[in-house]
Amino acid sequence: MRKATVERETSESRIKVTLDLDGSGLSVISTGVGFYDHMLTALSKHSLIDLEVEATGDVWIDGHHVIEDTAIVLGQALREALGDKKGIRRYGDAQVPLDEALASCVVDVAGRPYAVVVGEPDAQAYALIGGGPTPDGRPGTPYAGSMTQHVVETLAHNAGLCIHLELIRGRDPHHIVEAQFKALARALRAAVEPDPRVSGVPSTKGAL
Repeated sequence: MRKATVERETSESRIKVTLDLDGSGLSVISTGVGFYDHMLTALSKHSLIDLEVEATGDVWIDGHHVIEDTAIVLGQALREALGDKKGIRRYGDAQVPLDEALASCVVDVAGRPYAVVVGEPDAQAYALIGGGPTPDGRPGTPYAGSMTQHVVETLAHNAGLCIHLELIRGRDPHHIVEAQFKALARALRAAVEPDPRVSGVPSTKGAL
């Protein structure tokens, strides 16, 4: 059963993540940052990883702490659910378009954290996405375009993944981030998938 639940609490946030690597892409996401919820929902849907995220934190400052801390806990849950990594494909790659945006991602469940995120236009770092009023009328918290690279780096470090994420082209900040998250999801889906031809750990070292 490749499942895990991980919780983390600091003075800035309280995070609980539950995931199932062998799910069907069902998710219940609540972080207080609406666009991040949208991206994690897409990550779950297109990776086929069932995902529950309950996150609260100081979003009145900005979304940084909750976004980063959720990525930490998500990575830790992925690492735990992967266990000894026996029988997985290990590598996955995908290219995903969203209108004018196109992103490419390669994932290696290597056990050695590394992340390369390239190709974003300079203006992406200053983009604020979403942040309108919530359905119940409360002020929303925007997602900063600069956070995508940070999320990927944090996820890779805590899950033991090597991730190469490249934006090939893109103009709209929303489309850019969504293509990036969906490419990551599809690559992750392939990398963690069981391979019936693999009986042990897919490494000549015998461990990942």
